[in-house]
Parts: sequence; C-alpha cells; structure tokens
Amino acid sequence: MKLSMGSTMFIPLVLVLFIKGAQSASFEFQNQCAQTIWVGTLSGAGSPPLSLTGFELKSGGSTYLDAPATWSGRFWGRTGCTTDPTTGAFRCATGDCGSGKIECNGAGGAPPATLVEFTLGRTDFYDTSLVDGYNVPVMVSDRGRHCRATGCARDVNEVCPRELSVVGGGGEVIACMSACVAFGDPKYCCTGAYGGPGTCKPTNYSRVFKNACPLAYSYAYDDLSSTFTCAGGGDYLVVFCPAP
Repeated sequence: MKLSMGSTMFIPLVLVLFIKGAQSASFEFQNQCAQTIWVGTLSGAGSPPLSLTGFELKSGGSTYLDAPATWSGRFWGRTGCTTDPTTGAFRCATGDCGSGKIECNGAGGAPPATLVEFTLGRTDFYDTSLVDGYNVPVMVSDRGRHCRATGCARDVNEVCPRELSVVGGGGEVIACMSACVAFGDPKYCCTGAYGGPGTCKPTNYSRVFKNACPLAYSYAYDDLSSTFTCAGGGDYLVVFCPAP
C-alpha cells in the first residue's frame, strides 16, 4: 500500500532497514525544466536526514546527494518559489514544505506534488507516487545496473480534470490534485470502509493519472505495476522534466 504525503513511513522499510552489508547509495538530481526547481528531501522514520533537506536546482543544473546504506525517504520538486522581500520567508506555489526556508528541515511537501520514494538496503525499493497528486514530471533510473526506470514523464497538468486543477496567478494549471486531496472522500482516500485492497479500487480520477503515467502509483493500492527493485548499493539519477 502506498501511503500519503502526511506519513513518514516508507514501505517496505521494516524489511530492509536493519539488513547488514549493503553499500551506500548516491543520487544525482538533474533539472531539464525550463524553470528553476527547488528540491525537497524528507527521511523516513528511523532514517537520518540527508546533508540537504532542500536545495535550489536551476534549469540545466545538477546536484549530488549521498545516502546511508539503509535509508528510506522521498524527494519532490517545488515550483514557483519566491522569498518575501519584507519577511524573508521562502514560499512555493506547489510542493511547499512550510519551513519558510529553502531547507525543509524535516517537513514534507504540501500536496499536490509528484513524489519519488526510496527504501535502500541489500535490495532497493523505489517508486514514483501520484497518490496525493502531481506538480512536475520526473523520472528515476539507476546507474549501470540495468534496473527498471520509472516515473512520470508526461505533463499531467495538460489532462487534469477541472475539479482537480490547481490554477496559478496567470490562469495556468500548475498542479493536479488527487481526488482524495480534492474531496476527502474515503473511497478516494482508501480509508474507513475502503481501507483495504479488496474495497479500494481504481476510480475514474485515479485512471487519469494511470493513463498518463502507467509506471507511477495512481492510488494507494496500485502496488503491482508501480514498485520496483534493484540491487542495493548503487547510484540513481532523478531527472525533473525529462525528455518524453
């Protein structure tokens, strides 16, 4: 089951967190978007924070981060970020972590935001999640182990239903909410009577995300086609706005 952004647990953390002998991993972040992206990082329960919990990634730029051998966490891109000239507070139009700074300092991003999630160990588990919505295209690939790439390369904002759309100051769609975020209905959130794989099923709204990005989580129990594994101890590339 895929958890929402409000949780700091990452499946299957319990299975791999204490496995010994895995090598450390590194992440390279590339920004192929036309605009600057401000990346947020959040470690899962029991995992130490990375050296950067948020950083600016200019168009065409790249940044590297190392992670411990047994680590879990998530990354996401923030867009439309500015610093208030009077208060100095840092805010983003999408994915804001509410810290008032570029560093998120242990806070997650506000949905909707495209998530990249990792649980590292002897075997690495990774996915891209649209469970809480979408804000920017992203793809994940490994370095040299020929593991499956995953992500969401399409601009989902182009196909976002009006009732899920987040509209910017210029009238453009800047993000696409999940139906759970938009309506709070248990049947969309996989909670209450719908809190299991037998009762929580795809909906017309989740299919919008799945049709656009078949490899990404579109709702909480979208596990079979959305979670991927790779041998532990490798390097990963996370690309925002990859070429189609």
